[in-house]
Amino acid sequence: MTAVTLSPSHIIAFAEDGEAEAQALYGQMLLDGVHVARDAQAGFGWFLKAAAQGHAMGLNMVGRCYDLGWGVHVDKARAAQCYRAAAERGLDWAMYNYATLLALGHGVAEDKAAALAWFRKAARMGNAKAMNFVGSFYEDGWVVTRDLAKAATHYARAAEGGDFRGCFNHARLLGDKGRTEEALTWIERAGETATPAFVAKAASFLDASPIPAFRARGRSAIERGAARC
Repeated sequence: MTAVTLSPSHIIAFAEDGEAEAQALYGQMLLDGVHVARDAQAGFGWFLKAAAQGHAMGLNMVGRCYDLGWGVHVDKARAAQCYRAAAERGLDWAMYNYATLLALGHGVAEDKAAALAWFRKAARMGNAKAMNFVGSFYEDGWVVTRDLAKAATHYARAAEGGDFRGCFNHARLLGDKGRTEEALTWIERAGETATPAFVAKAASFLDASPIPAFRARGRSAIERGAARC
């Protein structure tokens, strides 16, 4: 069952009949305000119904709600519990979310080694954001030997997978190698899906870069990409 094959009215009907997949989809509709009035609290309620049936994405989204305060109070510990349960059911996004909390020590004891293990699992499933995080571990030498070649490989894969942070990190390392024109293309691509906060932060980074091409054209590249959003 997917949102592509079912109309919103059918999704709602199936959700009310107790179908877990439809409950998770309806929860997302309410959270985003797509086809229905936005109601984060009601969305959280439908995610809970799906999660109660063991639905992995429902569990993950209950975690997201507790993590970010969508329709419920923030509770990082409960978010971590939900993420882990969904991750253990094989959901790559839950693996990524749980790993992020482990890496930061939010809601759970900080454990970068465990975080890396979960990021790697998600990355092997094709999760581009997880690939980018694995690259960060190698670039910064967190619980692994620092290895810029491995970092570059993971950033490139994340960029090719469409992660905006991966695009930007890939561009940074390309710039360090003198491949500035290629790097600027990836900077522009990063802007196409980046959040406004990331665009602003990246633009400031580029303005202060020791790479002349980044200082001269980096800001315009990422802002040009952002204008296409």
